[in-house]
Amino acid sequence: MKFIANVYERLRRSPKRVVFPEGTEPRVLRAAARYAKLGLGTPVLLGNKAAIESLAYQESIALDHMGVIDPAHAEDLDVFCERLEKLKRYRDLGPSMAKSIMSKPNYFGAMMVQYGQADAIVTGADEEASSTLRPLLQLISPMPHLKSVSSCMALDLSNKRYGEHGVMFFADCAVIPDPTVDQLADIAVETGIMCRTLTGLKPRIAMLSFTTHSNGRLPGPNKVAAATALARQRASQRGLEMEIDGELQADTAILPELGVKKAPTSLVAGRANVLIFPDLASGNIAVKLVQYLAGSETYGQLLLGLARPCADLPRGATEDDILGVAAIVGVQAIEARKHASHSV
Repeated sequence: MKFIANVYERLRRSPKRVVFPEGTEPRVLRAAARYAKLGLGTPVLLGNKAAIESLAYQESIALDHMGVIDPAHAEDLDVFCERLEKLKRYRDLGPSMAKSIMSKPNYFGAMMVQYGQADAIVTGADEEASSTLRPLLQLISPMPHLKSVSSCMALDLSNKRYGEHGVMFFADCAVIPDPTVDQLADIAVETGIMCRTLTGLKPRIAMLSFTTHSNGRLPGPNKVAAATALARQRASQRGLEMEIDGELQADTAILPELGVKKAPTSLVAGRANVLIFPDLASGNIAVKLVQYLAGSETYGQLLLGLARPCADLPRGATEDDILGVAAIVGVQAIEARKHASHSV
């Protein structure tokens, strides 16, 4: 079964409520309508209600099975403002400024997810990352064991030779420009968890560089090697079943014949399904080249390190991309609820 079709099937068994702050963007509205029609759950559109209704009329979309909320006139606005003013960052705002901020759909949506009124949030299709990420990072609680937030992309490649029948994960392609050893290790482990969540298969994580097991003195490869060792330690401490190796060149990570030749003892080389890039530049460039030159279906950016499922879309996201990402964060919400019930 195709990767995203499998995600849809899982979500149909336990539908989730996903909030879309960009309710007046046509691609978002069409994706939300399909989300509801496929039985994946209830989409909640945020924005000016009259504008959303007018757009729905133009698109011949019925809003019967979707929520529509205008943050500026919502019943929860005052409650959300009170919660905002209790946060250290916003403590001295005053009621008027708090209301102005919470009337913005991205802030309102983040607050909905933080307090359980929605299971996940998908934004970014029509705004710059700086304006979409800020509310998520400031209003949604971080994972207690992590010091920073990063991101990953899920890719379904046309060439099924690579990854898990064409499914691979790239990180970090959107958030941390130059990750430290500590951050790189966290990115690896959290992306491995995402791989396991979405595929059910063991993550084989390649920490990429321009050398393979060089044991040299170059700072870049040395940083990746140190991050590899730390990621293995953290995965072991948390009882996570994943293989992690580095530093590896990209071709060594994905080509079996080269993996055997250049890293014969590695359990990852030639078989990687997760690629961790040494910095944001290489990750972002790689994922866009693979998407457009190789015709890969890409889903992200899926944020790592927040306590609630969140995604920050690239502005070039298509209707299909938005729908797929919404389904993925819905599945994340299923897994998060399972873990929460087991820990009680």
